[in-house]
This record gives sequence, C-alpha cells and structure tokens, in this order.
Amino acid sequence: MIGCLCIHGFTGAPWEVEPLSEFLLSKTDWKIVVPTLPGHGEFLSLKGIRYQEWIEHAESELKKLLLSCERVYVIGFSMGRLIASYLAGKYPVEKLVLLSAAAYYINPPQLAADLKEMFRDAIQGKITKNELFLRYKGKITQTPIEATLQFRRLVSFTRPLLPLVEVPTLIAQGESDGIVPLKSAEYIYTNIGAKEKKLTYIRNSKHHICHCDEKEALFSQVLGFLK
Repeated sequence: MIGCLCIHGFTGAPWEVEPLSEFLLSKTDWKIVVPTLPGHGEFLSLKGIRYQEWIEHAESELKKLLLSCERVYVIGFSMGRLIASYLAGKYPVEKLVLLSAAAYYINPPQLAADLKEMFRDAIQGKITKNELFLRYKGKITQTPIEATLQFRRLVSFTRPLLPLVEVPTLIAQGESDGIVPLKSAEYIYTNIGAKEKKLTYIRNSKHHICHCDEKEALFSQVLGFLK
C-alpha cells in the first residue's frame, strides 16, 4: 500500500489541501492522511502552542503511515512545507511535494494588489463576497502574536535543514501569491539537497493553490510526479 501525508498551513486546516487529497483518493487506492495541527482547525486555539507540537503531531501521523505502508509520500502546503521538508530529511519518505512553499513571507506587490481589490469591493458593497477577505478576516483576529513568533521559529529551525532533503521533490508556486513570494520557491529549489527536483509555476494562482482555477492541471502534475 502507498500512503500519503498532506500537511496544511499556518492558521489553516485540512480544507486547504482537501481538493488535492480528494483528487488523489479518486484516482488511486492510496491511504491519504490529512491531520489537523495543534491549535488549528475551523476555530483557532493557538495560544500556548509551540512549533515543536506541530512537528510532533505530523511526525506521529507519518510514523503510523510508515508502519502500515510500503511507500510513503509527503505533501506540504505553505507552513506545512517546513514540516514536510523536515520529515522528508529525517524519515524514509519516497517523494516530496511542496505547495506555496514558505521560506520567505510576504510578497508586497501582489499583497498590495489583493488589498486594492478588497478595498474596491468594500466601496462597492461586495466585500462579503471577496474570497480573500472571507478567508483572512477570522485569522487576523484569532491569531495571537506568540503564535506568529512560533511560526518564525519554525522557519528558523527548518531552513538550515533543506540540504538534508535528498528525496525527489516537486515544488509548485502560484505567480499571484500575495503571501509567499516567488523567491521563496526559488530559494527552496536552489538549496534543497534533492538531485531530482522540479519547480513549476501556476500563473493565476494566489496563495491557496489547491483552490485555484488551474487546480486540475496542478493535481494531474502532482499525481504524475508521485506515480
């Protein structure tokens, strides 16, 4: 049996990677696991949570897959990239997929464009229909400063470990991502230890790459890489 661990992003939940996990379930007989990291989910409860707890939870799920599956793949979205890369460097993971991969934050030009769009919708009375606004308004009020500091510590902890990741790796980055700049994907591609690696750009995708208009093509590319 093949197992696949999908890890969501900071202040996120399994829904961030759900379209991809459902696609893989429909096309394969793999065992797909999409855990909810501590403090995350529909309602955030991040106060007092340390970044080590995020790693330990994902690590526990990976160990279960390694015990029950002949081969295991790991997919990490955004902050999940940090954890996925760490796990791929430490455990016998077969392949690694990194989506909207965090190494640097923020993309100022695209973020400015997104804010301009939200401002325009607010003036026109359509802000409650703006997808970005709906996704981020709750996170802003529910995310304590100490949780953001834990995220930054996770970045600092995992960034030096990239050269240790030697498994085949696919990196996918949206060109319209207002959260993760293009240089983040380029940094990962350059510094990861994998000899077999591919960097692909999704032209019109914002940060939530698994929900973009081009997701079907992306998912097919992911499946082809993993197979």
